[in-house]
Amino acid sequence: MISFDWAIKRLLRNKANFEVLEGFLCELLRRKIIVRHIGESEGNPERKDDRTNRVDVFVEADDRELVIIELQFDREDDYFQRMLYGVSKSITDYIDRGHPYAEVRKVYSINIVHFDLGEGDDYIYHGTSVFRGLHTQNELLLTSKQQQLYGKKYIGDLHPEYYIIKVRRFNNVAKDTLDEWVFYLKNNQIRDDFTAQGLDRARETLAFDNLTDDEKKAYQHEMENRRIRDSEMVTAYTDGKIEGRAEGRAEGRAEGIAQGRAEGEAERARLEAELTAIKAKWEAKQKKMLPPP
Repeated sequence: MISFDWAIKRLLRNKANFEVLEGFLCELLRRKIIVRHIGESEGNPERKDDRTNRVDVFVEADDRELVIIELQFDREDDYFQRMLYGVSKSITDYIDRGHPYAEVRKVYSINIVHFDLGEGDDYIYHGTSVFRGLHTQNELLLTSKQQQLYGKKYIGDLHPEYYIIKVRRFNNVAKDTLDEWVFYLKNNQIRDDFTAQGLDRARETLAFDNLTDDEKKAYQHEMENRRIRDSEMVTAYTDGKIEGRAEGRAEGRAEGIAQGRAEGEAERARLEAELTAIKAKWEAKQKKMLPPP
């Protein structure tokens, strides 16, 4: 199977293949999702020499919902802020000036990361807005009028939701249909016994042998670029460690020399002070022993 990120950039934008992405979203969000439109990504323009390890797509789903799907291979320490920025920009871009806040659209931010983002032992995380009383710990709910107006019960149903899938933490044991999708995201494989929504269509659409000759060349070229980039990053990381160790040893030697000099100077000063004190006592004693003139 070809990788999911390449499929999103090249194949899944075709309306005939929306079923694949719909299946993934249905399994993740645990409800029916119909993709209306997949927007072009401004953050990842397609170029022949494109070697970026980032892919993001913008999906408009039924019920006016917006879905941001990002795949990230390289570590970014400010990735959480990037998630927030992407959601905020989508909200402001999709409401006309002067329109009421009731028209703010629901946004899902789905982040498929191939590095260990944050600290945690799970491989799928879900974040929502929850308002709890400081004293009662009860969750603040929408009023009955608001529930009728928006068709929602919880405030978090109106606010953005975040999903983080840490692909490399998955142990390759598929316990449910969502895990079957994560297995594919990690391994570029779909086992014959997998039954998750969208995977049947993916077997047909995303098989390497079913690509055209031009698509095969483009895919192989991009995978080679990725291998080169990964190799460059590993080399840079290794070189950094080696240089860091060498600098650490040099700094350690310099620090040791400086500390030795300081300790030597302190000991010399102490001995000189003791010698001065002894000399003063000896001179005083000599003066007492001499007869008066």
